[in-house]
Amino acid sequence: MTKSVGYALLAGLAAVVVLVSTAIFVGFGGHGGGTGGDPHSPRNSAAPAVSGQWVGTWAASAAAAEPGTLDGYAGMSIRNVIHTSVGGSSARIQLSNLYGTRPLAITHATIAVAAAPNNPTAAAGTMRRLSFGERPSVVIPAGGAITSDPVRLDVPHDADLLVTTYSPAPSGPVTYHPYARQTSYLARGDRAADDAGTAYTEQSPYWRYLTGVDVWSREAKGSVVVIGDSITDGITSTMGANHRWTDFLAKRLREEPDAPRLGVLNQGISGNRLLIDGSRYSPNNGPSVLTRLDRDALSRTGVKAVIVEIGLNDLFKTPRQWDPKKLVAGMRKVVEQAHARGLRVTGSTLTPFYGHRGYNVRMDQVRQQVNAQIRAGRVYDNVVDFDKALRDPAQPNRLLPQYDSGDHLHPSDEGYKAMARAVNLKALKGSTPASL
Repeated sequence: MTKSVGYALLAGLAAVVVLVSTAIFVGFGGHGGGTGGDPHSPRNSAAPAVSGQWVGTWAASAAAAEPGTLDGYAGMSIRNVIHTSVGGSSARIQLSNLYGTRPLAITHATIAVAAAPNNPTAAAGTMRRLSFGERPSVVIPAGGAITSDPVRLDVPHDADLLVTTYSPAPSGPVTYHPYARQTSYLARGDRAADDAGTAYTEQSPYWRYLTGVDVWSREAKGSVVVIGDSITDGITSTMGANHRWTDFLAKRLREEPDAPRLGVLNQGISGNRLLIDGSRYSPNNGPSVLTRLDRDALSRTGVKAVIVEIGLNDLFKTPRQWDPKKLVAGMRKVVEQAHARGLRVTGSTLTPFYGHRGYNVRMDQVRQQVNAQIRAGRVYDNVVDFDKALRDPAQPNRLLPQYDSGDHLHPSDEGYKAMARAVNLKALKGSTPASL
């Protein structure tokens, strides 16, 4: 090795050390960074000169630590591909190290509009570098989270964004969402600022670290958060097509004349339960809805309403919950927590599953008893009857065949569309919470 090459390598290593060591260190239990709720702040040179408000356009729950990632993705760029529900004139992101065991150093992060759907290439002129507390890098402690500073970017509604992070050093287990139904990408080295996607040769079905994207909007009045299990996660929807029922709901909210203009935040976790932390039994099932409600739903940006779809896994998974009163009590606790934040809750009936390998008559009887309480208005402020929307009229304990993905539990794309049609949009307009 020549002296000049050696000096260049040493200088590069020193730059990384300086960058990481001078990064802002974010505390536990909150979103650090950013300029607060007003992107017009003079601190932010990228602030838009228009009125509006921050609303969530996309979210995904931090479900678990990704298996086999004890050292994270050192020296790699992770390009997450996500799909917006509403657009805006500026953007900011949330990153999570919830399941990490060591500090996570991010020395380069960017956001861009994708040039085409399901593509790692950025549209010309849209690549923006993200900062954190006006610094280009950040260290997120184990269990911590961070919100970036806003950047001016024309974010379209119903479009793919590319959010890229680069970590130079080993960081411990990766916080991820395992069933994205969306292809993301990885590249060797710091390629966060690459417009072209040619370096992103490795594909991935996961979202890593990224848990939210907000936009500054003059049109949207807030967001509706949907929290639930695999049916909300959209586990059987067509890969890369954005055909989860929440995507179809976002389309209704954008296009129907009398609909409230709201972003839609999908906080479904496959295998998730209402009462029990599923991570005790299956790592990817995540904490219970009662455990994660505040973090994943009630505290999200601009939340105006909450929709809850949960309960089937409490019947399916060991230890099973056979007492309908306990399920209903858990659902009422969800409503109580939301009411404490001034939010109304729309809750769904539990959907049919006859023909599924886990079906038995006793489970279905519990499901029907819970549904009777929900329909009677004794649980939620408003009801969306997904059972009625999806069931076969000729055999009501099973899914209508055209709405069945094939496993007799999860809907097809057409079934997800039927779920979105069943939601009463007027119930999302955010009137005073009911007293149950």
